[in-house]
Amino acid sequence: MAQPDPDRFTVRPGSRVRLRDWDPDEDGGMDKAAGEARLAENLKQVDELQMRFWANRSRAMLIVLQGIDTAGKDGVIRKVMTALNPQGVFVHSFKKPSDAELAHDYLWRVHSRCPAKGEIAIFNRSHYEDIIVGRVHGFLKPSEIERRQRQINDFERMLVEEGTIVLKFFLSITSDEQLKRLHARLEDPSKHWKFSVNDVNERKRWPQYIETFEDMLSTTSTEHAPWTVVPSNRKWFRNLLVSEVLCRKIDGLSLKWPEPAEDLSGITLA
Repeated sequence: MAQPDPDRFTVRPGSRVRLRDWDPDEDGGMDKAAGEARLAENLKQVDELQMRFWANRSRAMLIVLQGIDTAGKDGVIRKVMTALNPQGVFVHSFKKPSDAELAHDYLWRVHSRCPAKGEIAIFNRSHYEDIIVGRVHGFLKPSEIERRQRQINDFERMLVEEGTIVLKFFLSITSDEQLKRLHARLEDPSKHWKFSVNDVNERKRWPQYIETFEDMLSTTSTEHAPWTVVPSNRKWFRNLLVSEVLCRKIDGLSLKWPEPAEDLSGITLA
């Protein structure tokens, strides 16, 4: 069965990113049925691999999901991350900082949510919001943005050197696809809870967001924590590519089931 090559979607450290270089309509040369069949295989594999990951407690994993509104961060969590056993996995969404969080440095609230060994943490939006929002809305100076980019690179390097695997996914869609998804939310009463007037206002800033994303990807894709650009117009391909990266990374650890803490050879059960 055909399968996408994750390396094609990895941002090379030091490269200058243009999101148009990855077609948001990418299908990996597959059709939807084949892609969903491959996804099902991956999720079955992830289930066992994650249990070994949890049992070994030797590494931690941080999964970062970023993308413009409607890009599909929630969809990835529902379709891919639900294959993970809830034991040892948690999701956190970073909202507007509280007064207590604002009294500390901007990474303080992030570090406290990072995973312990054996755990997998999923950030639905992340510490990158502290660059993106400030740049798009103009309340961070260029020198402040540059400083935060450097600090985030250093922060992620520290996590990696201390045993955390950092997987970063940027979900890329077109402006037309975003408009289609916003219409779907507005026209379906069951999706009204997802709709915000602010989404309409932020859509007007599309060019500023794209420029910000491209700069963010260019300056924060590193050897220790590279970005994967995930074409996301086709939801099935989005989910498949994320699952491919996840499978490859955990399988590459070659984790074995840990030995028991006690000698079990003499135990007899009645």
